[in-house]
Amino acid sequence: MNNVPPLDLTQQYAQIGGEISAAVQKVLASGGYIGGPAVKSFEREFADYTGVSECVGCNSGTDALILALRSLKIGPGDEVITTPFTFFASAETISAVGATPVFVDIDSETFNLNVELLEAAITEKTKAIMPVHIFGQPVDMTRLMEIATRHNLAVIEDCAQSVGALWESQKVGSIGHIGCFSFYPTKNLGACGDGGAVTTNDAALAASMRMLKEHGQSSRYFYEEIGCNSRLDALQAVILSIKLRYLDSWNAQRREKAAVYNEFLSRVPGVALPKELPAAKGVWNQYTIRLKSQENEQNPSGNFRDSVRAQLQESGIGSMVYYPLPLHLQPVYKSLGVGAGRLPVAEQVCREVLSLPMFPELSRDRQERAIYGLKDCLARCR
Repeated sequence: MNNVPPLDLTQQYAQIGGEISAAVQKVLASGGYIGGPAVKSFEREFADYTGVSECVGCNSGTDALILALRSLKIGPGDEVITTPFTFFASAETISAVGATPVFVDIDSETFNLNVELLEAAITEKTKAIMPVHIFGQPVDMTRLMEIATRHNLAVIEDCAQSVGALWESQKVGSIGHIGCFSFYPTKNLGACGDGGAVTTNDAALAASMRMLKEHGQSSRYFYEEIGCNSRLDALQAVILSIKLRYLDSWNAQRREKAAVYNEFLSRVPGVALPKELPAAKGVWNQYTIRLKSQENEQNPSGNFRDSVRAQLQESGIGSMVYYPLPLHLQPVYKSLGVGAGRLPVAEQVCREVLSLPMFPELSRDRQERAIYGLKDCLARCR
C-alpha cells in the first residue's frame, strides 16, 4: 500500500462493482448483446448530460473522430487544423479519411492549441478545426468558434479526455458542430473495454454517422455508402450508464486532488503547474506538470525529466509521460515537412511534461507521498 500508482481502477470497481455485475448479468440473460434498449438508453442519457439533442454510440474514440470527419464529407485534398500535442488518433483519423492534418503550436501553460495562431494556418483547403481538450482542460472555445464561424469551418471537438468539462458553463462536446468521446477504461467515464460516442445538435449529421457505423446501411441490407462496423455493445452501454451517475462526483474529487497539487507544488523551484483558464472548469484526466531546468534546454532528449521519473519509480511512485514526441516529428508525418523547430512550444513541452498520480480515489496520504517524493527526487536529480 506504500506504492502510489498513476491510476488504480480497482478502487472504482470496489465502489460500484455490485451494480455493474447486476446490470451485466441482466444483459447476458436477455440475449441482446448488440444494440437494443441498453444502448439507446445510454445514448439518450449521455446526450442529456452533454446538453445536445443527438448522441451516437460507437466502438471507440478513434472511430468517433472518423465518423465525425466522414459525416462532414472531409477527405482527400482537404486540410484539418489540430494540435501536435495529443494522442496519435487525433491526427491519425484525419489522415485515415484522406485529408491532411495541419499542426498549430500550443500554449505552454494549458497545453492546448494556441487559438491565437489559428488564423495564420487557415488556407483555401481548410475544412475543419479539431481542438483537443487535453488532459481535461477546455480550449478557449469562444475565440475558436468566432474564428471558425468567420471562415465557415466545421469544428470537431476531441473530448476524449474531457468528459464533463465546462467552457463558460457549457459542456464540451456541445459547443462545436460535433463532439467526440472515448470511453477507454482510463478516461474519467471509462467502460470495461473499448467504447466511444459522438454528440451533435445536427440531426442530419447524426443520421449520417448512424448509417456509417452500420456499414453504410440505410435500412436492413440496403447500403447507401461504404461504412464500417463500429457499434457500442450493450454490456458496455449498461456499465457506462451506471458510471455516468457517478461522473460529476468523481470529477469533483479530481478537482480536489488538483487543488492539493497546486497548493503543495506552487512554490517548488523548477516545477511549472498546469493552468486552468478563467472560463474553464476542467476535469483533470491528468495532472501534468513541467519540469524546467537548464538540462532540459541543453539536452533535447529530456534527460532531467526522465531522471526524475526514474527516481520516482524507484521510490514506488508512478508517473506517466504524455507525450514524449510531438506528432509533427513522428516518423509517419515526416512527409509533411514540418521539421524540428517549427512548433517550438510543443517540442519543449514534450521534453518537460510529467503526469502525476490522478484518480478520484487517490487518498490524501498517497497524494502527499507522491508530492514529497517528487520534491526529494528533484533535489537529488539537480
